[in-house]
Amino acid sequence: MMILPLIVDFFDKETNTYTYIVVDPETKKCAIIDSVLNYDASSGRTSYTAAEQIIEYVNNNQLKVEWLLETHVHADHLSAAPYLKQKMGGKLAIGSNITVVQEMFTSLFNTGSDCSQDGSQFDQLFEDNHEFTIGNIKAKAIHTPGHTPACMSYLMSNSAFVGDTLFMPDYGTARCDFPGGDASQLYHSIHKLYALPAETRVFMCHDYKAPRRDHFMFETTIGEERARNVHLNENVSESEFVNLRQERDATLSVPKLLLPSVQVNMRAGYLPEPEENGTRYLKIPLNKI
Repeated sequence: MMILPLIVDFFDKETNTYTYIVVDPETKKCAIIDSVLNYDASSGRTSYTAAEQIIEYVNNNQLKVEWLLETHVHADHLSAAPYLKQKMGGKLAIGSNITVVQEMFTSLFNTGSDCSQDGSQFDQLFEDNHEFTIGNIKAKAIHTPGHTPACMSYLMSNSAFVGDTLFMPDYGTARCDFPGGDASQLYHSIHKLYALPAETRVFMCHDYKAPRRDHFMFETTIGEERARNVHLNENVSESEFVNLRQERDATLSVPKLLLPSVQVNMRAGYLPEPEENGTRYLKIPLNKI
């Protein structure tokens, strides 16, 4: 018999990010997906407001954290996974192609020896279709590249957490113009998800409110995405989708937190090591992005 998870959502308005706690109600073991470290770009200060909300919920409900999951190397917010791991335990995991992302960006940021390119900052690197458990809930990591090379979607019982691969049907799909992005890959990744049962619940990593919608949304179904996604529904061909994505991506601005986010998130959320004066620094490469 399939065990249905309890899913609790937390929304960070500053970055339009949804974090999820996925709970096995039988064992009270849980996974935390796509956590947020608050970051004030104007001052260079981090804080833990969003993370403390997660900790409070876990402690108040006597949950045990088994997994801290990242769907990809986010370009719009910093991960709080190391802080949550320090406070509550759990294994920090991402897709195995994190090594591809690290290789691309260590050159851009000239990171030196403090950022290895083997994914060792994470406790677990998932290959495509890797099966794992959250308590007694069966889960599977599904490689869904296109937005980034390391994108993973997580199927947990009847629920899929798709990162940036898909948005709500009225908003569309992920951009593909970041280093390593590929619209054709994204087309095929989304069709892997569309092969899931129509009633599969789908949870967004972000929502930005589509035109003519006045409220945020975070959940839909595979059937709804397949039938109504404004960028890629069942009537859109691969060439049509690739053309649409390329034209749309050419109009998009760079996310305001891309440079700090990628530097931190490719390190699994760990901040760069302090320099000789005891201060940590993030780098801003000029005229590169």
